[in-house]
Amino acid sequence: MNNPTNDGPIVRVHGVHKFFRRGSERLDVLNGVTLDVPEGEFLGLMGPSGSGKTTLLNLIAGLDKPSQGEVRVGDRLISAMSEGELAGWRTRHIGFIFQFYHLLPVLSAYENVELPLLLLPLSAAQRKQQATTALELVGLSDRVRHRPGQLSGGEQQRVGIARAIVTDPTLIVADEPTGDLDAHSAKEILDLLCELRQTLGKTILLVTHDPRAAERTNRLMHLDKGLLVEQRL
Repeated sequence: MNNPTNDGPIVRVHGVHKFFRRGSERLDVLNGVTLDVPEGEFLGLMGPSGSGKTTLLNLIAGLDKPSQGEVRVGDRLISAMSEGELAGWRTRHIGFIFQFYHLLPVLSAYENVELPLLLLPLSAAQRKQQATTALELVGLSDRVRHRPGQLSGGEQQRVGIARAIVTDPTLIVADEPTGDLDAHSAKEILDLLCELRQTLGKTILLVTHDPRAAERTNRLMHLDKGLLVEQRL
C-alpha cells in the first residue's frame, strides 16, 4: 500500500468557487472554499441538501473543475489538468464508494472488484492478487463468486469498498455510503472505513447526512450556502 510522501496536506483546496448556468441565471454553489486535508485523515462533510457537499467532493476527486480557485491532491494541481489527464489520474488515485453501490449485476463480486484494474498495465496474476486481497480486507473471501443479487445490502457495499481500495488509491471518497443500509449494516461499514484508515493509513472523505457516520470521523466540516466551517464533534 502507498506510504506517505508529503509533509503537507494531501488535499489542498484554495479559494474555490463553483457556479452553474441555468439560462441567464447564475447559480453559485461554492463561494471561496478553502480546505486542507492531512494524509490519513477521516474527514466528514455535512450540510443540507443542495449545500454543495457532493460538488466539493467531485472537485477533489477530479470529476469536475472549479469555476475559480485551485484544487491540489498530492503534488498535482488537478484543477489545471485536461479531461484525459484527469481520467487516468482518477484511475490510480481515487477510490469511489457510492450510496447505491453501482455494481454490475451480471458480474461476480470478484469481477466487480477487478474492473478498475483492467485500466492499469497489470498482468492477470497481478489483478487476481490485488482483487483477492481487497476482498479479504473487507471480509468477503467466501463470497467472491456471488453476484450482487445474491448478496445483502451490507455485503454489496463491502464489494463497493473492495473495488474502491483495489488500486491502492491516494484518496477514498464516499458519498452517503450508509444511506441505503439498516443500522447494523451501516455500523459494519463505518467500522470497516475506520479500520482502513487505521491499518492502511487511507485518507477518507465522507459526505453524509447520518449523525452516526459523522461521529466516526476525526474531523467534521459543515457546508451551507457555499461556505465551509468546522463543526465540533
